[in-house]
Amino acid sequence: MIPKVATEAKVAIIGGGVAGGSLAYHLTKLGWRDVVLLEQDELTSGSTWHAAGLCTQFNSSYNLMRLLRSSVELYARLEAETGQAVDWHPCGSVRLATTADRLDEFGHRRAMGEVAGVPIEIVGPERLAELHPLVDTTGILAAAYLPTDGHVDPASLTRAFVAGTGAEIMRRTPVTGIERDRAAWRLATPGSTVRAEIVVNAAGQWAPEVARLAGVDLPIVPFEHHYVVTDAIGELQGRERELPVLRDPDDSYYVRQEGAGLLVGPFERGPRPWALDGIPPGFHARLLPPDLDRIEGVLAAAGTRIPAFATVGIKQIVNGPDGYTPDGRCLMGPVPGLENFHVLAGFSIFGIVFAGGAGRYAAEWIVEGQPSDNMWELDVRRFGEYACSTAYLVARASEVYEREYAIHYPEEELPAGRPLKTDPLYDRLAARGAVYGARFGWERPLWFARDGAARDEYSFRRGNWFDAVGDECRAVRTRVGLLDQTSFAKYRLSGPGAEGLLERLCANALPPEPGRIALTQMCRPSGGIECDLTVTRLEQDRFYLVSAAATELHDYAWIEAHLPRDGSVVLENVTDRYGVLTLAGPRSRELLQTVTDSDLSREAFPFFRARELTVGGIDTLVLRVSYVGELGFELHHPLEHQPALYELLLEAGEPLGLVDFGYRALESLRLEKAYRLWGVDMSADYTPLEAGLERFVRFDKGDFVGRDALVRQREEGVRQRLACLVVEEDGADAHGYEPVFAEGRPTAYVASGGYGHVVDASIAFAYLPVEHAEPGTELEVEILGERRPSTVVTQPLYDPRNERLLS
Repeated sequence: MIPKVATEAKVAIIGGGVAGGSLAYHLTKLGWRDVVLLEQDELTSGSTWHAAGLCTQFNSSYNLMRLLRSSVELYARLEAETGQAVDWHPCGSVRLATTADRLDEFGHRRAMGEVAGVPIEIVGPERLAELHPLVDTTGILAAAYLPTDGHVDPASLTRAFVAGTGAEIMRRTPVTGIERDRAAWRLATPGSTVRAEIVVNAAGQWAPEVARLAGVDLPIVPFEHHYVVTDAIGELQGRERELPVLRDPDDSYYVRQEGAGLLVGPFERGPRPWALDGIPPGFHARLLPPDLDRIEGVLAAAGTRIPAFATVGIKQIVNGPDGYTPDGRCLMGPVPGLENFHVLAGFSIFGIVFAGGAGRYAAEWIVEGQPSDNMWELDVRRFGEYACSTAYLVARASEVYEREYAIHYPEEELPAGRPLKTDPLYDRLAARGAVYGARFGWERPLWFARDGAARDEYSFRRGNWFDAVGDECRAVRTRVGLLDQTSFAKYRLSGPGAEGLLERLCANALPPEPGRIALTQMCRPSGGIECDLTVTRLEQDRFYLVSAAATELHDYAWIEAHLPRDGSVVLENVTDRYGVLTLAGPRSRELLQTVTDSDLSREAFPFFRARELTVGGIDTLVLRVSYVGELGFELHHPLEHQPALYELLLEAGEPLGLVDFGYRALESLRLEKAYRLWGVDMSADYTPLEAGLERFVRFDKGDFVGRDALVRQREEGVRQRLACLVVEEDGADAHGYEPVFAEGRPTAYVASGGYGHVVDASIAFAYLPVEHAEPGTELEVEILGERRPSTVVTQPLYDPRNERLLS
């Protein structure tokens, strides 16, 4: 019998697992009931039904910790609200530490939890033994105890979401085709066609196949994951209080109580991807054959830590696949190039705990235009096409799986799948000691090792690059440095409608004539900062836009979504065509002048100007801008000429003391100048007025996206402001998410931080309530368990009058 399906809906959700159910529930909460959910088989028959249901709030991200907290709080009340049992177990969790670095990680997370509203206690071995008497505490220094963690039954949770929604649920209704039909989408199914204004791909491990029906790829690959369930254990029979979920990060497994037995799940070395050529038809509510040999070593380690596990029988082995992304975090938000097409998938076996909060934020994104908290870490636009190649995706996802319980250090760069995108200088700079990191697939020099092995050694304190980066900073401030910034996102915008489009999108005034540059933010209607970029006018109707490497697809998609439909504007992504070499420092003009006949004097080439010059015979667009606060030039050139240009500059710069420098020095230098970085110091959560960027907002230029919200905020006054603090350090600096205390109470958290090598100060930026943001205010920043005295200072700390920048 062919099922009857809806033919019209405001929103169509593809996928009836916990993610799709949560999204439908939250859309209903926001007042949208014209929703249909299409499931190809039965609800939860994908990855949801076999999930272990663990719910922890321990996370390396402040915003994601808040998301997880909202999930846990929802699960605790959902049964009373919907009348559908969810089998919520608020048993808490413990996570073991056997090294000092692990304790540093726990200290950082505990402090973050204080601001995020997630209680985390660091307890000693005796208290651990009380909480979890099955654990052998030998060698354990401490444990992180999260009393509000727990676990839930995934299938019951999904049914509760469905019970709480007004959506129409279409079971056994696979989507076989997707096409755009004027202002709506048409979803073909065996029974009929569903027409919806908005489509959400929540198909779990099937999400890439659904996406391909719409003509795009998604970086999700299924991986096998085992867990085992034991027979009853005598010590657990009749126990009144359920054991907390235990995680042993060193040996990489989790354990939770299952009745009078245990459920043990390993994250083994050498994980196995599955169904690389496509998921077999009819793979619903099914498992894969178990392979105990692969997980035997991890299970043996669990038996050593929990002796009762070593002697009990195993009654069930579960091997179920789930979809992984290159960084282990789900994909959320509007899919670039597809109008009103969203995704909510790729939870990397953590869909149960993420589903509640992620469904809420995804619903807000659809209904209100943006989530109420910054979800950049989950934004589908953080990846480009490069991430969808099978080799890269499998390598990165395998690394994520193996490292699930590894310590996640600040500034960490992981090796899998690299190098992927390199410019012509990659080998040259590596030979000169470059230690690389990656952004949006691009290899970028982080720092240059002058002696010894060129590699990172990570810590929550200062890494082995600290002294070398300090040398680079001082060289740039006193002489001249050269940085390869080819990874910059670069776009051309042209056509008779280009100026009008940019006037509409940009908060700042456009460059008035060719050869001028403007730094501008693009805002959401709410006033939040969506993009941060420079706009260079090349001709009257031709512009060159530059933004950060990490936001290449994000910023392109934002501009593309606003293109007029009359074809009057052409947007091109030219990132791969042009290299960028940046000269910065008081002798940068002197160096550049030796390789060009053009006049580079301050009068002939002032700040925020652009000129097309011949540099050593190479046609180069030179922008006089600087992200380090010194006299500086960006040399944008055809990528094929980069080696010749680099060698030319290297030779000319030798007598001037030229040094290579990397992105870690750039970070230190920009902190000294209080330059903002999108995704860190500013985002759609904050307006230019809150970020201290009022000077880049031209209210008198006419209407632009976000102007009305900014006018209201200017009239009412901001309630928070990005402030600069100098922290009394002791070998460790703030990196991000550390709590800021005012009068003993947490009032904010650090947005970004690090050490200013030239001003010789530990620097932190935080959005503070205006009453605490005035220079001279005494506060505290907690770093690795210690509250450090901190003072709000006038920003910037370096060259506040911009004399060096404008020289």
